[in-house]
Amino acid sequence: MLRSCAARLRTLGALRGPPGGRRLPGSEPRPALRSFSSEEVILRDYSVPNPSWNKDLRLLFDQFMKKCEDGSWKRLPSYKRIPAEKIQNFKTHLLDPKLMKEEQMSQTQLFTRSFDDGLGFEYVMFYSDVEKRMVCLFQGGPYLEGPPGFVHGGAIATMIDTTVGMCALMAGGVVMTANLNINYKRPIPLCSAVTINSQLDKVEGRKFFVSCNVQSVDEKTLYSEATNAEVEANLGFVSGSSWLQIPNFQHQDSLPLRDDQHRSA
Repeated sequence: MLRSCAARLRTLGALRGPPGGRRLPGSEPRPALRSFSSEEVILRDYSVPNPSWNKDLRLLFDQFMKKCEDGSWKRLPSYKRIPAEKIQNFKTHLLDPKLMKEEQMSQTQLFTRSFDDGLGFEYVMFYSDVEKRMVCLFQGGPYLEGPPGFVHGGAIATMIDTTVGMCALMAGGVVMTANLNINYKRPIPLCSAVTINSQLDKVEGRKFFVSCNVQSVDEKTLYSEATNAEVEANLGFVSGSSWLQIPNFQHQDSLPLRDDQHRSA
């Protein structure tokens, strides 16, 4: 697995050229890289295949694209920055204007899209409105390493949070995670493809309860799971007061909590 990961990185390095900007003999000079603020970078859809994707991730992508043909599923595009209209929605519902300046907003980018191709979070999401289900196809690159050869638990939590949040967002508009408890079952090898399955279980007022699990491509290995993750919709922000209530719940498991399991709120 690590050898295949290293091979893909060597391929990416060849595509980018030698380090330090040196030009190989006989090669043509490359145009200067544009800054992040360029329209081309901002508008690039990162949820489509690139050379770093392994064969399992590409195969899953093709399978879900087939499901999209009849309209029962749809692929969600993904960019480095949140679209302007969605930023405005969050500013309206969640942000205290005094805490965020326009010049700061102009420099933001999504954490999960802040790495070069193949080095960090490679993923694409598909949503079924009928099933109220979100599936994220994810491949963790070498810059997400935690234990040697495996994806960091925080990176896994990030993708679970992103997936359950998008599942609730598709059903309820502007949302933020209120509570997320995760059981880690097995470590995920770097550069391997996994599926993150998220399901909207119930809605109570502004609260959306979502379950989620992370499985191997063949569905034989359960890597992580989160049940009853709570996401709240259309939260109002009141400066100086508590605006987000975080309930307490425990995931019920037949085994006692192990050292390799993590709970966060």
